[in-house]
Amino acid sequence: MNIEEAVHYSDLYFVNYCFEKYGINRGIYNTIDSWFYEQGMDNILERRKNIILFLEYIQKDRYENKPRVKFGSGGLKVKLNNFLYPKGEMAI
Repeated sequence: MNIEEAVHYSDLYFVNYCFEKYGINRGIYNTIDSWFYEQGMDNILERRKNIILFLEYIQKDRYENKPRVKFGSGGLKVKLNNFLYPKGEMAI
């Protein structure tokens, strides 16, 4: 499965794909999706590509033998900012 195929799934299939491959639940998915939308990504295909790229990016933070990445309080938005603005610029 590649990104170009996955971004065309129905909403339910795409969320399930993210859960099965990356271990995130619907609440985390919705937060990530909303954050990218707030950053100006109103095109759903662009947003979904970035969601997958972000989920790949955070896999390095996943502890061995753990099914999910842990974010902690406020950690998700910090990681999103680090992903989209790697030179220290912050989203508003």
